[in-house]
Amino acid sequence: MITRPMIAAVLAATAAVASAAAGPLQVTSSILIESRAAAADGTTRIALVKPSKVTPGDKVIFVLSYRNIGAQPLANVVLDNPLPRQIAYRSANPGSPAPDVSVDGKTFGSLDSLRVRSLDGSTRAAGPNDVTSVRWRLASPLAAGSQGQFAFQAVLK
Repeated sequence: MITRPMIAAVLAATAAVASAAAGPLQVTSSILIESRAAAADGTTRIALVKPSKVTPGDKVIFVLSYRNIGAQPLANVVLDNPLPRQIAYRSANPGSPAPDVSVDGKTFGSLDSLRVRSLDGSTRAAGPNDVTSVRWRLASPLAAGSQGQFAFQAVLK
């Protein structure tokens, strides 16, 4: 089981690189879980909430929010979110574009384009558990005052 202080430590580790970009790009990272509740109309409502504890196997959603707090557009914005060893990547969150991923922290691409080298020197197709970092590149300059967010799903190992 991981408690709130441990979640804070994992979050700090992932936010540190995302926030490393100084200047007018403001980046925040949060870890959320899905909370399901029955609605009066019989449907199930799903809300993203901050977890008080997370246990191995629990799904978590990483949300990376960004905002241009400067007066000029920002070009070539890249948001990189390294994954702690305790986290296994699963997929982009619904409604969020798929990130490029890396299995070595150097080469990024779609998961199906990456390979992992085995101890015997052979290679195999990379899988979600091999992902060490996720990255998004904004396709166009981020206008002054503009903001957005990306999210991906992961599982606590």
